[in-house]
Amino acid sequence: MRRLEGKIALVTGAARGIGEAIARAFATAGAFVYLTDINDAQGAVVAGQIGAEAAYRRLDVREEADWQCVTTEITGRHGRLDIVVNNAGITGFEDGMVAHDPEHASLDSWHAVHRTNLDGVFLGCKYAIQEMRRTGTGSIINISSRSGLVGIPAAAAYASSKAAVRNHTKTVALYCADQGLAIRCNSLHPAAILTPMWEPLIGPPGAEREQRMKEFVWDTPLRRFGTPEEIAAVALLLASDEVTYMTGSEITIDGGILAGSVARPSVD
Repeated sequence: MRRLEGKIALVTGAARGIGEAIARAFATAGAFVYLTDINDAQGAVVAGQIGAEAAYRRLDVREEADWQCVTTEITGRHGRLDIVVNNAGITGFEDGMVAHDPEHASLDSWHAVHRTNLDGVFLGCKYAIQEMRRTGTGSIINISSRSGLVGIPAAAAYASSKAAVRNHTKTVALYCADQGLAIRCNSLHPAAILTPMWEPLIGPPGAEREQRMKEFVWDTPLRRFGTPEEIAAVALLLASDEVTYMTGSEITIDGGILAGSVARPSVD
């Protein structure tokens, strides 16, 4: 099905992982997709693989000038922007394991995580609303996390930033509705999705990596990592015109973990 036929979409953090999977799914469904990232080489490769229905643009989500430049170009070329996926994010562990607990995390590391994960979403929503006013309709999808719904002692900044994304999503949804705009804003809350973001935590291929992966999903009822494509499938639904009564909602995609620990299988 070409569920997004004729729509114009922007996806942040689209050079790899969840963002890449979402961009590919949207293009397959008929949208023209702008893949954005700060990994220019990989982003251009992915856009090239997708083909005529995609283009890559550099966008540092922390920089308002970048948002202004990219969104102005998009609406200048197409006259509209229908879908924005605020996916770009960091854990704080990209350069290795450092203290991110509430007692030992540095203020600089706290600010770094929030600047990408929260400031980036704020700016993405801001410019999405402004450009979507042209048609009065659109879909904003914010990628939060299971960590935005529960406390994560070893990743305090990440959990805090994702909780803020959850709340800001609802604020944006209410604001747009109050403005009389058919602009929807919803959040996705993935748990352990096997993307490059996990590499510093699970390590290189080998027996130790396999053991770490098992440890990370031991309390997940489905006992496995999710895939980026499974997140993209839900994002595609939210981007489509099939759920236009859905705004301010949050969808968990977590293998059942928030359903309750009692649901964990008792067999190996």
